[in-house]
Amino acid sequence: MDGVEEGRVPDHDRRAAMKILNFILRLVLGGIFLYAGAIKIVNPAAFATGIGNYRLLAHEWLNLLAITLPWIEVIAAALLIAGVWKRASALLIALMLVVFLVAIGQAVARNLNIDCGCFGTVAGRKVGLMGLGEDLAMLAGALWLTWRERD
Repeated sequence: MDGVEEGRVPDHDRRAAMKILNFILRLVLGGIFLYAGAIKIVNPAAFATGIGNYRLLAHEWLNLLAITLPWIEVIAAALLIAGVWKRASALLIALMLVVFLVAIGQAVARNLNIDCGCFGTVAGRKVGLMGLGEDLAMLAGALWLTWRERD
């Protein structure tokens, strides 16, 4: 053999595989957040109503959040996809996902029968364990990129 132990993947092959995995993960996670943010930008009033349904924020904060959060999602997603500030954008997405998990988790715990608002009014998905699972999976991906991606 050429200096590689039998059954062991050479480091350069592992690094190449890691780069491909990180690239795919950046595209998927970035694509989801780009789409979700863009849908909300189009109709901020509907998104403000969706946020209000969670009953977590004072009414005065709903419009500000409905206008700013989608742009934060889109910018973080675009940076992640473009490969600019990869760790910072992945960390920002991870932080948003933690907030989303808390919001959805409390809605599930309080047995609120509301749409999650994750994709504006398009998906019309109710809050529930499935949404928590999806957000946890995305959080794992965002944390992986935060830890393993190099800027």
